[in-house]
Amino acid sequence: MTMKLRQCVFVTKDLESSREELCDILGIEVAFRDPGVAKWGLVNVVCPTGHDFLEIVTPFQEGTSAGRYIERRHGDGGYMVIIQVDDAKAERQRVTDLGVRAVAQKDLPEYQYTHFHPADTSGVLLSLDTTFAPTGVAPALWWPPAEKGWLKHARSDVTNGLAGVEIQHDDPDKAAATWSKILDRPAVDNIIRLDDDLDGGQVRFVPIVDTRGPGVSAYDVRAVDRERILAAAHKRGRKLGPAQVEVCGCRINLV
Repeated sequence: MTMKLRQCVFVTKDLESSREELCDILGIEVAFRDPGVAKWGLVNVVCPTGHDFLEIVTPFQEGTSAGRYIERRHGDGGYMVIIQVDDAKAERQRVTDLGVRAVAQKDLPEYQYTHFHPADTSGVLLSLDTTFAPTGVAPALWWPPAEKGWLKHARSDVTNGLAGVEIQHDDPDKAAATWSKILDRPAVDNIIRLDDDLDGGQVRFVPIVDTRGPGVSAYDVRAVDRERILAAAHKRGRKLGPAQVEVCGCRINLV
């Protein structure tokens, strides 16, 4: 079965200032604002980087799971990981059979997904998604969470796609073993490769390095113009090192 890291999500308190920071530093633009996330008490933006996506969600009402996540992790940061798989319904059955709880699911002719409970996935909201492109549409370009017109907003001159997710945990070995079962992939040195390509996406597990507890500690983004990214981050006080910046409260490794 093939797997691809397709979308990484930030949760923030202020959507528009976060959007401005994200787009400025990483050289991307908004393709879609999904009215459908209102059912979870959220507003959002979806921004392509190459043919992958970065999303920001922001709660607009009290009592949302995203709002509780911000409180638990003491502010803005990485929130959700969306992995594209061949058969989301089959994966849902397999993963829930492991005792991992599904908290949301949808089965449409063009799109299926399952969100799994962060308490069962080492503090990260994980979604396994499958898309079914209509006749005449290239499967790689069919991504309903970004709607149909996203390609004209896709930029690849500054950044070009997602390369990995770093998850911090007080027991990285245990977290890696949990995700290894969920993704049905081996964890080698606490790194799970989503495909056989050495340059492909990965999920890796590290000790907790800050005061924020378990959850996403960094996203890896493919950098095309690293100096441009670092200069934009420096202007905003968000440059962390020669290959790392901070966006929306989350470290971004430039790979």
